[in-house]
Amino acid sequence: MTHVRTTTDDGLITVTIDREEKRNAISPQVTQALWDAVRALSEREELRCLVITAVGGYFTAGLDLAAAAAARKADPPDEGPHPGWKYRRGYRQHHLLYDELEAVEKPVVLAAQGTCLGAGVEMALSCDFRFCTPAAEWGLPEVGLGVIPGSGGTSRLTRIVGPAWAKYMTMTGARIGAEKARAIGLVHDVFPAGTFMDEVNAFARRFCALPADSVGMAKLAVDLAADVGDRGVQRHVDRLVNTSLTRSDAYKARLAKGGKA
Repeated sequence: MTHVRTTTDDGLITVTIDREEKRNAISPQVTQALWDAVRALSEREELRCLVITAVGGYFTAGLDLAAAAAARKADPPDEGPHPGWKYRRGYRQHHLLYDELEAVEKPVVLAAQGTCLGAGVEMALSCDFRFCTPAAEWGLPEVGLGVIPGSGGTSRLTRIVGPAWAKYMTMTGARIGAEKARAIGLVHDVFPAGTFMDEVNAFARRFCALPADSVGMAKLAVDLAADVGDRGVQRHVDRLVNTSLTRSDAYKARLAKGGKA
């Protein structure tokens, strides 16, 4: 049985997790589909935005721990002077996927139609935009297992919502509701369940009408501004980016139309 499906339509590529019987746990098959989708987004000019969503009451309950344990059992014993290296090697694959979602120069939208936990939250934090329904809850339960959200969860969450709420979510494992998630900046908006994907797709399609270079440059400039604390450096980046963009055919064509798309 497939755990995930990928579709393309008028510039959008959509990955839909479909494992309701497992609360949409992120299996190796789901991970591979996400890798394939983000690579397609990066390489194919006609694709302008990636949407990640799911079906059922959960967006995802997190990583498929049974599948992860089976993979570790199938691997030869982790021996030698550095006994954790194989675990870290496998773990890094999720880091690289989430890094790629964050780095690709096109928008990535996460649409949580239901509750999002663990690795799902970490995935969401690597996306540019996050939306959910009123029923969705958000949580990082890893502390209850004796670990922390280690696939970028602590670092990205702190960057997005600040240390106070990052501590609340990572140190207690408590879930927060959709409206609180919007209030702290974890999600951008909450849409009614009945029109949820219509609203998400309408948002995503905005990018199909915008110049791809300016969208990509805006993403890079904002991320750089968040990483670099020096405001002077940030202003230099703004000027350098616009030096390139104002010489593009897309900018000149829109200028000739009076600034209209």
